[in-house]
Amino acid sequence: MSKETKYSSNQLAKYIADSPGVIKKYIQSLEKQVGNLANIGLALSKEKNMSKLLEMILIEAKRIANSDGGTLYMMTNDNRLRFEIMMTDSLSFHMGGTSGKDIPFYPVKLYDEEGKPNKSMIAAYVGLTGETVNISDAYKAKGFDFSGTKMFDEKTGYHSQSFLTVPLKNHEDEIIGVLQLLNAQSQNSKKIISFASDVQEMVEALASQAAVAITNKNLIKDLEALFESFIKLIASAIDAKSPYTGGHCARVPEITMLLAKAVQDTIDGPFADISFTDKEMYELKIAAWLHDCGKVATPEFVVDKSTKLETIYDRVNEVETRFAALKRDEQIKSLKRELKVERDASLSKDEKLNKIKILKSEYSKKIRVLKSDIEFIKESNIGGEFMSGDKKDRVHAISKYRWKPNGRMENFLSEDEVYNLTIPRGTLTAEERKVINDHIVVTINMLEELPYPKHLKNVPEFAGGHHEKLDGTGYPKGLTKDEMSVQARIMAIADIFEALTAKDRPYKKGKTLSQAMRILGFMKNDAHIDVDLFDIFVKDKIYLKYAEENLDPDQIDEVQI
Repeated sequence: MSKETKYSSNQLAKYIADSPGVIKKYIQSLEKQVGNLANIGLALSKEKNMSKLLEMILIEAKRIANSDGGTLYMMTNDNRLRFEIMMTDSLSFHMGGTSGKDIPFYPVKLYDEEGKPNKSMIAAYVGLTGETVNISDAYKAKGFDFSGTKMFDEKTGYHSQSFLTVPLKNHEDEIIGVLQLLNAQSQNSKKIISFASDVQEMVEALASQAAVAITNKNLIKDLEALFESFIKLIASAIDAKSPYTGGHCARVPEITMLLAKAVQDTIDGPFADISFTDKEMYELKIAAWLHDCGKVATPEFVVDKSTKLETIYDRVNEVETRFAALKRDEQIKSLKRELKVERDASLSKDEKLNKIKILKSEYSKKIRVLKSDIEFIKESNIGGEFMSGDKKDRVHAISKYRWKPNGRMENFLSEDEVYNLTIPRGTLTAEERKVINDHIVVTINMLEELPYPKHLKNVPEFAGGHHEKLDGTGYPKGLTKDEMSVQARIMAIADIFEALTAKDRPYKKGKTLSQAMRILGFMKNDAHIDVDLFDIFVKDKIYLKYAEENLDPDQIDEVQI
């Protein structure tokens, strides 16, 4: 027997009668085939890139069958077979897959416009029935439309002859694709031959393994997509709680990934040897999306506190009403004094006029003071970056004004109102600030409860460290630089920069780039953020890349550092 001889199970009885050597050779051939399939299965299971995976399937099928050409179709959601990869060795033809060349052919429809099954095209037939079709000669075959094949042959001078078309079925017996091989060749002469039955069995076995690998890959992809969608849903829900922080959870990941990519590309300095894998970059992205998930438990009245006196409503309106009452009382007092002067018979007309003039001047002066005071209170109520000691003293002085709301004299401002109006920064009291700060503790607790796969195990650490400072004065754990990962330090910068430039905060306008970068520079000098990461942030102009997409034009100014 020649070396080209193949052994099928149907031929075994004949070969047994011929010689024991044939049996041994047949067994060896089977062992080799099984070993090859096992190796292929292992290789398919390890491949993570879908394009490479699909191309590997087609190449291995061509190798097993020793075919000149092949096409791999994948089933679409609208019942079509999409061309994924096409290869013909003798024509040096390679499209789709990793070739970088798009396949210009429309997907094969399984049903026509009237909903009737398209069983005239061989790939569609296999996609509909799940049956393997083995054709020795397309030009002699009946029952299928090979007009497209014949047109291709006319244009290229090629001769399409033998076809082996095999379905790809997943674990639920659903057809997810079709594998088609073209022109089987003899081992030595390259003569076009039919696809032997044992070759068909091997290709069908490969197709089964391939379907499992593709399905697993798609399941992982679908689970990741579901996971990401759920995470973004949580982030969106948190942002939606407050009109003042809406978008923060979406913007921080953007800055985070820009800086991480810059670190990845750095070729000198302390981060020259830092290289994030795709999985590590994905892990960081997930952490960035979840960095504020603990705010789901933060009361809205704290998150939404847009002014110092805001509770359910802004109490500054009540204070304005009190000022109106004071002005009314001063007017009444002034008018009574003027009336008394007018009725004083001991005074001459000129003396009365002078006294009344003095009284009006005193009244006007008091009204000006009250107007100034109310404007000061309204300004103080807005909040800001810093409230000086003299301004706090003025609030205390105003609070001691006396007024009579319910027949009883009271101080103009309550102790609670004074406490809120003298908040040194922002609009939150120390107690409210603690409630806000506690969100990071809730974040860590929530994230540590999740059963992460290995490649996401650091999400709680990355997400929970964005309020830490390198000198150990941050919260909640007071970590130092050596206790923080690079990823957590990246997120710290991203979170601060977003907060500084955000346009939707209740107590301040979004800062310009120069203002934000100057503050970050101060924080660098104070060892609050990573010096080297800040330098990359500046050198690679991460701030500008982000600003051009997210900030208002009037926020984008020249940065000099």
